[in-house]
Amino acid sequence: MPEPRGRRTFAPVALLGLASAGLAAVAGNKPWAEGRGAGSERLAAVPLTADPGEMPAAGALALVVLACWGVVLVTRGRVRRAVAVLGAVTSAGLLVTVVTGWSSVVDSLRSDYADVGVPDIALDHTAWFWAAAAGAVLSLVATVLAVRWAPAWPEMGSRYDAPAGERAEPEPADPAQQSSLDLWKAMDEGRDPTAGPAE
Repeated sequence: MPEPRGRRTFAPVALLGLASAGLAAVAGNKPWAEGRGAGSERLAAVPLTADPGEMPAAGALALVVLACWGVVLVTRGRVRRAVAVLGAVTSAGLLVTVVTGWSSVVDSLRSDYADVGVPDIALDHTAWFWAAAAGAVLSLVATVLAVRWAPAWPEMGSRYDAPAGERAEPEPADPAQQSSLDLWKAMDEGRDPTAGPAE
């Protein structure tokens, strides 16, 4: 039966998705490469983009994935699945960004060092790069699982929805038995408080 499986998979997949996207969002705004001098001292570190005021692509994509998870948690049906698909596509873009960042951050840092007269320098990827890579892979896994299992997941607040077509109109009461407050409420609701019960 899909219902028990949906309840079993909902919390683990949602937590994995939120945690991995959050990790990628933080790591995407940290330095991904650093240079070391002859004495193994750290010289500098730069993020994925050269402009410190511009959010790196990885961080921005991870934030979109986080937003998708927020929508998946509060929606249902086709909308939930469509947003899960969007999250999976964005997670794939995040992974591509990390893969291309492997060489681009090193090239960018090497160019920066060359501009200041340090042509020969040892360059390494930081732990933040590997954190972003792990977050991207896990985010893609979680969103793909969400696309597969989201229709069976429990829906927030659905038990409190009134069944369609079963909401009956209240029977008009005898005006003599109604208080002034009841009469005003009836008029606010568009009912005629003077109309007696149907014969």
